[in-house]
Amino acid sequence: MQITYNTSTLYLEDIPLDIGYASEKVSLKNHNDETFSVGGQNGFTQLIVSTPFIDDPLLAQLEEINILLELNALQSLTKSLVVASTHHLNPRIEGWQFGIDTNEEFGDYYGTRLAKGELGGEFTKALFIVSKDGALFYDEILNDLNKPFSLEKALPKIAAAMNCYTGKGCH
Repeated sequence: MQITYNTSTLYLEDIPLDIGYASEKVSLKNHNDETFSVGGQNGFTQLIVSTPFIDDPLLAQLEEINILLELNALQSLTKSLVVASTHHLNPRIEGWQFGIDTNEEFGDYYGTRLAKGELGGEFTKALFIVSKDGALFYDEILNDLNKPFSLEKALPKIAAAMNCYTGKGCH
């Protein structure tokens, strides 16, 4: 996948996880060196955002997501901001877990790691929605790292993911 950043062309190391596939539970560490997991089946809808850098436009968009989720009564989900390395500082956004992929599980499994070159080894800017049953329900992997996520597309997908699985099986 080709990705633009300013005047550079970047590529992903692997193919991203496809919608409908089971997501893998991966371990991340926060800045206190505590471990937590994202992905996989955990009974909650999960919103996972990966990023190569944390800048003001991204922080503003994460705050906008918080507001939209609250306005639409969609707060019963987990929200995680995931980065590739320890040189990123925790932005401390209310309601968001901040995770560092110290074991390189997230980047490998979700296919978000940028190949060698500018920003090599970092994650691309991506938004994943994992349903309660652990399936990847929606993704948005941006072709331009300077662009915002399409929240008008993501919000209905979050609502659908939260309501699609009842836990009662298929009968």
